[in-house]
Amino acid sequence: MRELLSNYNPLIGEKLGTLQKSCRNLLSEEDIRLVEKAFTIAIQNGTPPETSSDVTPVLLPEQEVTRILDIAYIVTSEIGLGRTSLICALLHQSVEKEQIRLDTVTDIFGQKVAQILEGLKNISHIYATQKIVDSENFRKLLLSFAQDIRVQLIFLAEKLYALREAEHMPSGQQKALAQETDYIYIPFAHRLGLYNIKSEMEDRSLRYSNPDIYAEISRKLAESKDAREKYIAEFIAPIVEELNKRNIRFKVKYRTKTIASILNKMRKSQVEFEEIYDIFAVRFIIDSTGENEKPDCWRVYSIVTDKYTPNPQRLRDWISVPKSNGYESLQTTVLGPGKRWVEVQIRTERMDEIAEKGFAAHWKYKGGSSDSIIENWLNELREILESPEENAIELLDDLKLDLQDKEVHVFTPKGDLITLPAGATLLDFAYAIHTNIGGKCVGGKVNQRNEPLRYQLRNGDQISVLTSSNQQPKADWLNFAVTSKARNKIRQYLNEEINHQANIGKELLERRLRNWKIDFTDDVIRKLMQHYKYKFALDLYQGIAIGKHDPTEIKEILLQTKEEEKPATAAIPKDIRIHPKKISEDVLVIDKNVNNVDYKFARCCNPVYGDQIIGFVSIGEGIKVHRQQCKNALDLQKRYPYRIVQAQWTNEGAASYQTVLDLMGKDEIGIVNQITELISKDPRVTMRAIAINSGEGLFEGHITLLIDTAEHLSQLITRLKHLPGVLKVHRQDSMLEQ
Repeated sequence: MRELLSNYNPLIGEKLGTLQKSCRNLLSEEDIRLVEKAFTIAIQNGTPPETSSDVTPVLLPEQEVTRILDIAYIVTSEIGLGRTSLICALLHQSVEKEQIRLDTVTDIFGQKVAQILEGLKNISHIYATQKIVDSENFRKLLLSFAQDIRVQLIFLAEKLYALREAEHMPSGQQKALAQETDYIYIPFAHRLGLYNIKSEMEDRSLRYSNPDIYAEISRKLAESKDAREKYIAEFIAPIVEELNKRNIRFKVKYRTKTIASILNKMRKSQVEFEEIYDIFAVRFIIDSTGENEKPDCWRVYSIVTDKYTPNPQRLRDWISVPKSNGYESLQTTVLGPGKRWVEVQIRTERMDEIAEKGFAAHWKYKGGSSDSIIENWLNELREILESPEENAIELLDDLKLDLQDKEVHVFTPKGDLITLPAGATLLDFAYAIHTNIGGKCVGGKVNQRNEPLRYQLRNGDQISVLTSSNQQPKADWLNFAVTSKARNKIRQYLNEEINHQANIGKELLERRLRNWKIDFTDDVIRKLMQHYKYKFALDLYQGIAIGKHDPTEIKEILLQTKEEEKPATAAIPKDIRIHPKKISEDVLVIDKNVNNVDYKFARCCNPVYGDQIIGFVSIGEGIKVHRQQCKNALDLQKRYPYRIVQAQWTNEGAASYQTVLDLMGKDEIGIVNQITELISKDPRVTMRAIAINSGEGLFEGHITLLIDTAEHLSQLITRLKHLPGVLKVHRQDSMLEQ
């Protein structure tokens, strides 16, 4: 080992030593030997140590070795995984490049290591062939995750490393990585309780998807750091004094909300950064174990609320009923000095470690086995993914809902606890119990009262399900079913029913055509679909099966003289080449002289010269130009990535662009005149329309403007905000609206 390390910078050896110390179950000499063997194989490009004497192995470049060690350190130190995962992290690259065979890995390191590496290899293969987001390969990715949770955790470590190194990537790759992170990796990190990783991913993703907003909030946080730390010291002083008096052993931590979290709060509340006061949380970590944990946490809670007035609406008891990702904590918000709200978290050291490292920490406290909750979730995930009919986009949307923050906890008649996403209904509960119960459910008793399928569950509800043998899933159930399992099973049943009816309808049509001496051809089916305005033959067959179409009418349609059928064509500009499942590399250049490409600005977001923009190739309407952060544009990128074209402005824009401003303020005399006067005095702005509504002492207004640049628009918004009585001003399509 020393001989090998001598070929590299001494820092490599130090990194390896630090890595070995960070691994929680690297205890015996055999463990250390196996890890060093895995490292040797990795830096020798897949050559095992016992064969390296026969050949001269080519060593990995130092940069690659550093990457492998950094990822492995994330796996052990930040996620908290052990020896098996560490070996897999070290060997992943060698297996991916097929420098070492999986059967060789099995012989040296065992079946479990080989199984995890096979899952990681499958994921790498998916990435090599196609983008993950919005493709059917998303299903394969999740299936790889579902085989062994460590596959997912190691992969998340690799993605976190990629985000940390993304500043060296081209801008396009940064944005693609940020998009993948938002859609896939952040929700999964949250579901697994990896709070620190989730938070870091959110911030780094925002940094590349919205660099201007990220930089602005980051700057303001840095400017207010000293004042924030002074306030925290003042806040905790009386609590610390009381805890010491009572001989309670504890540690105090505080964290500032992430930039992404602050932005979400700004959007949700439609306020500026300066109007957000609870941008940090104070955490009291108690030295307590076993059955003393819960009472000790409540003791500290009592001390905190004795010193400061709590907000009763903001108490969260995650100790009595932990979150489904294992999170345990008491959370409250109290009114601190200066009448500012401060979030306080109270937990033990064990709870804190689980909050930081999620389910990986459960293994430490539960004797080496994963938590049953995550195992149940993974089993459910496998079941959902194995349904071939499931649409990838719908699957992603449903799963993201299951991975969301808020949850509801309900009970079976026997007292068993069931955790579901917030907004789940009685129908979701029935499917959570068993698929057959869900499909036959007609209602239920909630707290001894009869309730319909649509009933939205509340925390603490006790539920018993009522079923009927005559009941079957219906299409309208999809309007109120929330969980991915329920929606998947409903769609699966409906698809099976449609296929069954379609087969019957097809047989009926074939039989009648034989009687009428008409050949069963594609032209015949096309003519009937065109007449009845069906997009799919399946719908036609189903309509025939349920008696929707009279056989006599069908005969008349087919026997009449055939008309010329004009094939539908999509009006796509000739100079834009669209390749399915590939984002176009062509760039649409927008300036006032463009006349060879049919394009228009999208009304949903009204791009202005200087905004970051993309183009979407529509059917029959040319290219529609959207702002990159327009919520419609984000949806289009998700659903139709192959119809997205890159767009940019030249140095010369048009004379003016239309946009809409939303305003809110105090309904004072003359306020509207002040606003219109300020706008009319600006020679670079033309006001096209204004609408003002007032009530309860406030006014809301919408102003349609013509303006030349986004920068000038930003300056105008700033000037309007400074008017006395004006409380809020933003573009109607601003990020605050999303």
